Amino acid sequence: MAPAVGGASIAGSRDRRGEERTDDVSDTPSSGSSRLNTAVAHNARVWNYWIGGKDNYEVDQQVGEHVAGMFPIIRDIARADREFLGRAVTHLATERGVRQFLDIGTGLPTVDNTHEIAQRIAPDARIVYVDNDPIVLAHARTLLTSTPEGVTDYIDADVHDPAAILERAGGTLDLTRPVAVMMLGILNFVLDYDKARDIVRQVLAAVPSGSYLVLTHPTFDHELGGAGQIPAMKFWNENATPPITARSGTDIAAFFEGLDFLDPGLVSCSRWRADVNSPVVVPQFGAVAVKP
Repeated sequence: MAPAVGGASIAGSRDRRGEERTDDVSDTPSSGSSRLNTAVAHNARVWNYWIGGKDNYEVDQQVGEHVAGMFPIIRDIARADREFLGRAVTHLATERGVRQFLDIGTGLPTVDNTHEIAQRIAPDARIVYVDNDPIVLAHARTLLTSTPEGVTDYIDADVHDPAAILERAGGTLDLTRPVAVMMLGILNFVLDYDKARDIVRQVLAAVPSGSYLVLTHPTFDHELGGAGQIPAMKFWNENATPPITARSGTDIAAFFEGLDFLDPGLVSCSRWRADVNSPVVVPQFGAVAVKP
């Protein structure tokens, strides 16, 4: 039985315009179309809904609205996370000379994706996207556009299998040269903390000194107003997929063990190198750190 919100069944296969979806994922041999489940809300599609995208279904809209009713700042979090990505990629490409990006858990494409930002600054930049959602894969043709000088690739892989990610990413990226490893809002879907830390260790062990970890993660810390998302996450875990968790700032900081933070360190992602007058503090930590 489909889960319910406010007594209404959460089910549907229509997009946010109320039209039947026409995404054809079956014509991509490796798309994993059998994984596509439009009867249950999925994080990539709900996130897309929160930032104003159209690649979502009625079930995603229902869950998204219910979560937003419980935790209204969630839309600010979604926007802040996206804006953090833009600032981080811009800084790394402009100020740090980074020309390779491994974006794990990319989600559905929208405006100013990693490759678009990086290649505007450095047309020869190489970007590998990693996700395992079949709708994201169906939109890979959007992600795969690139400047003639650069490369954009997409890997259908799971964050829980970093060895497979690294093996396939090595076909596009030169892993002997610095790489910016992007993990925005992805480790919160790895519920086992030790496993999440091990994933980060494995990926960073495969890239050289001068590489970067770019990470965001929700927190329940009171100083960022995170306590309010605990009941919203409980609702999510009962009505959507995959299950999610928040962590303390101390636990999130430990993902950066052995790395050197860039200023201003681990902060609300809305405040990382943002306009000092930015009024919003969101319960989502963000940081960029370099491997010495």
